[in-house]
Amino acid sequence: MRKEFKIEVVTEGALGTIFLGSSSLPIKKMEALMNQYGEQGWDVSFQLIEHRRLLLFWNRESAVITFSRNI
Repeated sequence: MRKEFKIEVVTEGALGTIFLGSSSLPIKKMEALMNQYGEQGWDVSFQLIEHRRLLLFWNRESAVITFSRNI
């Protein structure tokens, strides 16, 4: 049995990070993305949170979501 994988990255907004110092991950966007792939037969295989640099002084979080499905 073979598997197919797809990776999506969801990042918090840049404006909230710059003006407020931090913001949160867009949960509604993540839910919509997961529901969209779920309808197509994809399952969440792995998920992690990473910190990415934004310009010189700021960091923002990104959720890296790995989807998989059987071919």
